[in-house]
Amino acid sequence: MNDILVLYYSRNGHTAQLARLIARGIEEIPGARARLRQVPPVAPVTETARPPVPEDGAPYVAKQDLAECSGLALGSPTRFGNMAAPLKHFLDGTGAEWASGTLAGKPAAVFTSTSTMHGGQESTLLTMALPLLHHGMLLLGIPFTEPALSATQSGGSPYGASHVAGPKGENAISEHERELARALGRRLADVARKLAADA
Repeated sequence: MNDILVLYYSRNGHTAQLARLIARGIEEIPGARARLRQVPPVAPVTETARPPVPEDGAPYVAKQDLAECSGLALGSPTRFGNMAAPLKHFLDGTGAEWASGTLAGKPAAVFTSTSTMHGGQESTLLTMALPLLHHGMLLLGIPFTEPALSATQSGGSPYGASHVAGPKGENAISEHERELARALGRRLADVARKLAADA
């Protein structure tokens, strides 16, 4: 089984923290490895170029990461109930991968972070799910067999892992949010392992 790609955009670090928790869950499945990658920021001034290597965090994603992965976890903070522009910009550039079926048949999951409880977590997860469905991916959520899904008082939904960061980013990731992020990673890796065994 190839790596599971954990691809995200994070402005204030909360989505990156969720990505690392999902990666930890992935690596709890024997033989599974997480490959953490981020998308570069976009600028309103088109002449502004991104540095070739990010200042911190995971390396920038390359199209080869999509080809080499056996599953994908996709994460973004919420922007008005939608994924952030840098992630959408990257996805909009995957037409060749869509046409060739690079991601078709691979399992996928989504995750997000918002400032407030009603800041658009579920709609953001759904906006990230749509392009993955167009790519032919097999979308996974978090089942209610995970006890933390019924107990959480903050983030977490059947659509994917999430975190309520607070208006000033003051909230640490709660224990339930941590459990659900790791559970999503385990589920993604387990399904990828089963699909690879059947191939």
